[in-house]
Amino acid sequence: MNRPHYSSYFSEMNHSYWEYKTWLSNVDYTIVGSGIVGLNAAMCLATKFPKAKVLVLERGILPQGASTKNAGFACFGSISEVLSDLEDHSEQEVFDLVKRRYNGIGLLRKNLGDNVLDYKLFGGHELFLNSQQELYDSCHEKMQEINELLNPIFKGNAFCQKPNDFCFKGINDHFITNIFEGQLDTGKMMASLLEEVQKKGVRILNAVSVEDFEDKAGDVLVKTKQFEFRTKKLLIATNGFAKDLVGEAVQPARAQVLVTKPIENLKIKGTFHFEEGYYYFRDVDNRILFGGGRNLDFDAEETSKFGQTALVQNELKRLLKEVILPDTIVEIERSWSGIMGVGNKKRPIVKQLSNNVYCGVRLGGMGIAIGSAVGSELAELL
Repeated sequence: MNRPHYSSYFSEMNHSYWEYKTWLSNVDYTIVGSGIVGLNAAMCLATKFPKAKVLVLERGILPQGASTKNAGFACFGSISEVLSDLEDHSEQEVFDLVKRRYNGIGLLRKNLGDNVLDYKLFGGHELFLNSQQELYDSCHEKMQEINELLNPIFKGNAFCQKPNDFCFKGINDHFITNIFEGQLDTGKMMASLLEEVQKKGVRILNAVSVEDFEDKAGDVLVKTKQFEFRTKKLLIATNGFAKDLVGEAVQPARAQVLVTKPIENLKIKGTFHFEEGYYYFRDVDNRILFGGGRNLDFDAEETSKFGQTALVQNELKRLLKEVILPDTIVEIERSWSGIMGVGNKKRPIVKQLSNNVYCGVRLGGMGIAIGSAVGSELAELL
């Protein structure tokens, strides 16, 4: 990959002897990205090599990307997503994808505990707009076939038909529900992961952007906007921001999200998807959290820049008013965006790039489901 040349400018940043000695010398493992993948990799390395010096570099003040900005879905893929995947993947590949997600959520729950995660099993429901009768009919017709395919994973039928008990408007009278789908608190998840890795002695430096690196065979020279240093091994876990660093088949994909102010007597419980997963919403703290819409303009949303667009935000607000809460006056409290890593294949990229450099990227919007497992797999490459 053609990268710009960077001269060594550590001394120019006025770091002291003590700062360099404590944080940036004799580093065994450096992980780029403090999201769910990076922190799980750090935890695995610190557990396996308790005397090693493990350093995590994070470009944001808080974990950037999608780990703290997602909707908190502990999901495996709606039935229409599974059917769509079967058009481009073999049955075995789709089975393996769902199994990886199921096992990944199990690992996350085992590592942190349901109380810490505020995990709730309310089920995940796929809605079908009235204009999607053909899609609903296809999903309903193939529901048992999909259940049989995935039965060895869930040890039972995952998908079933349920009535529209939440009074959504403009949709089919029935949902297709995954009874094993849950939801959790993303903020609590990431705060707990940060606490756990720091207990193990992992050092985390925030607001540090890695610009380049050079594998020197014996070690890796890491170049950031702030300083340069050497590390024995480098692990890249930046997902949606990975393209410029790793040169793999991963593209950024921005996801826009909003959340309402508290709604009195909100009866909606669970996670919900429609338009083949391009829209999704859930209840949280007596509010509705609603995101999606990148299918309105894929080109515009293929970006690593945070922000909102009028096109997507207006459509989210329209659907919130006309479909999700048609008889309720709601106010939007805040909007934000997150950056995912996607590609033409759903399988994440976990591989060795050179003698001392490795990556775990392209989570395809399933970071909660597979992030813990991908982080563990990344650490195991070493």
